Amino acid sequence: MFADRTEAGERLADELERQGVEADVVLGIPRGALPVARPVADALDATLDVVVARKLGAPMNPELALGAVGSDGTVWLNDRLVSQLNVSEEYLEDVRQEEAENAAKKADRYRDGDAVSLEDARVVVVDDGVATGATATACLRQVREAGASMVILAVPVSSPDSFDKLEGEADEVIALETPPDFRAVGQYYRNFGQVSDEEAMAYLDQSSS
Repeated sequence: MFADRTEAGERLADELERQGVEADVVLGIPRGALPVARPVADALDATLDVVVARKLGAPMNPELALGAVGSDGTVWLNDRLVSQLNVSEEYLEDVRQEEAENAAKKADRYRDGDAVSLEDARVVVVDDGVATGATATACLRQVREAGASMVILAVPVSSPDSFDKLEGEADEVIALETPPDFRAVGQYYRNFGQVSDEEAMAYLDQSSS
């Protein structure tokens, strides 16, 4: 159980330091990951930036994720679910384009200038937790496409199934907790309130210590 996202980030930073992880860039997935990613970036003396992906909602049920798409258009699909729901290629392409544009706009809104170059960089991607893994998968693929030399996913808590699947998307996946009775990320935080855009962007403005 974590007190809040900042405390989770401090504990995650301690674990990464204990494991000897070195990074050039730490990327938080807005909005909830920024309070977690800030202590990690500070501990690793790394630049903090964002990596953005958007969920691809199912027809008639937008909360059900068919997959996710990154701000660069990189996409991950849950092929089993797409087939099960008989989702058309036309629908997938329409929602992919729309959500890729939304992700790009969100990334631009968070940054004051260009994105940090990931070419040949050692990158740690941070989220406040992993449930389905759809967004994390799209983000990891986006980082790979950008030319990172090493990609690590670091989270305070993850569902065991998603942890196993994400190991195929990153050089390493680090989670402080992978509880077998996982139901939702929020159940492992005493304070799991919404993070506003303004609050999240404030973490990006803080200089590394």
